[in-house]
Amino acid sequence: MVEVGQHDLIDIAYRNPDRPRLGIEVLTFDALRRRMRREVARTASRPDFHQLLLVRGGEGTSMVDFAPQPCAPRRLLHVRPGQVQRFPADPAGRLAELDAVLVLFTASFPPRLPLTASLLDGFGPASWTLSPADHQALDRALTEIAAEYRAVENQGEDTDAAPTVELLRHLLGAVLLRLVRLPHPDHTASATAGGEVFRAFRYELERSFAVTRSVQSYAARIGYSARTLTRACQAATGRTAKQLIDARVALEAQRLLVHTDLAVAAIGRTLGFSEPTNFGKFLIRETGHTPGGFRARQR
Repeated sequence: MVEVGQHDLIDIAYRNPDRPRLGIEVLTFDALRRRMRREVARTASRPDFHQLLLVRGGEGTSMVDFAPQPCAPRRLLHVRPGQVQRFPADPAGRLAELDAVLVLFTASFPPRLPLTASLLDGFGPASWTLSPADHQALDRALTEIAAEYRAVENQGEDTDAAPTVELLRHLLGAVLLRLVRLPHPDHTASATAGGEVFRAFRYELERSFAVTRSVQSYAARIGYSARTLTRACQAATGRTAKQLIDARVALEAQRLLVHTDLAVAAIGRTLGFSEPTNFGKFLIRETGHTPGGFRARQR
């Protein structure tokens, strides 16, 4: 990993120090702690790559997009590119001492598998509490990935390593398929419920959340009725389309408030609010805080 920028948010670009052209890195959390600079450990960061963290022992608390994520045995975390995170910390704010394995990988490294597409986009779960059997199975799978990763490190020329790199790619694909079949952490949600309607809505929402917050507008854009769209959203997440739209706008507002110096009014305009007072009322309703209060509290 390499850090870029030193303000309120550190952007972390993917870089494998051992194999610069390899799109995957496997290491222990302890190894990450030893090489991480203090300001990175204490500051919110935004990686441009995926992170899987499987906790075997120890405790701490991470943060993913402003939501606390407990780190304890049998917990699995998945941070996606563009999400804002804080690394797992203990109650005193120090980087946690975890017995955990980390798999870092670029968006282009895993094999293209239709079943894993929804897991790798920006909408999948941030964490799971695994059953003992699922934890044991994933631990074995990640141990195998770690062994093959060490084999790549020990091989000289890229051509010699090509079969092992391809094996790594498919082993990672197998791990991702295991995650797809895990029970959704939100028992009202399902990776497959909502079907094509919900999938189309999610991608349109990412494109248009700063342009419109109208359910009718989204329904028209993807070619369904508002009623059909809302039914699909409720089947997939337990929430209405309007609730999902507002939650996405609120998340972007939080990111901009904490990690930019834009004025509150400018952030409101960026997100489609013509009046700062309307933006303020919206954020209070969604987060319980005024824009200025949220910014001060997080910083």
